[in-house]
Amino acid sequence: MKYKKEEYVWLLLRISMAFIFLWPFFDKLFGLGFATTPDKAWIAGNSPTYGFLAFGTHGPFAGFFQSLAGSAFVDWLFMMGLLLIGLALLLGIFTRLACYYGSLMLFLMWLALIPPEHNPFLDDHIIYALILIGIAITKTRKIYSLESLWSKLKLVKKYSILR
Repeated sequence: MKYKKEEYVWLLLRISMAFIFLWPFFDKLFGLGFATTPDKAWIAGNSPTYGFLAFGTHGPFAGFFQSLAGSAFVDWLFMMGLLLIGLALLLGIFTRLACYYGSLMLFLMWLALIPPEHNPFLDDHIIYALILIGIAITKTRKIYSLESLWSKLKLVKKYSILR
C-alpha cells in the first residue's frame, strides 16, 4: 500500500509523541540522570510526582496541585498514564483513547503551570495536546501500527472507542 507524504508526517508525530510519554516514564522509574537522578528514582522508593507538584507548580491552581504531592495514587496514575499512553501510541492500538487521555494529562500539566513561563498562554503542553488530537481524528493513525490486527478483535469491533 502506498502512503501519502502527509501520512508519514502523522506517523512520525505519533512515534515522537510515544517517546514524549515513554521517556519520562523510564527516567522517573530508573533515575537515568536526566530529569531524575538515580537516588530519586521511583524504584528507589521516591515519588515521581512530588518534586513537580510540591515545588514546580504556580498560578491560581497551585494549591490544588500541591495538595496532591506525595500521594501514592497520583504517582501510580501518572506513571501508568505515561507508560500506557506511550505504548499505545508506539504500537498503534488504543490510539484514539491514548490521544484523548494524553491530551487530558498534558492539559492538567499546563494548568499546573499557568501562566506559562515564556508565553502568557501557550506552551509545549498545549502544542503536544493538539498533536494528539490531530492523531486521534485522522485515519493515518493506522499506518505502521498493529491497528489492522487490533481492529479485527470482537471486543474492539463492539466498542469502537478502543481503536
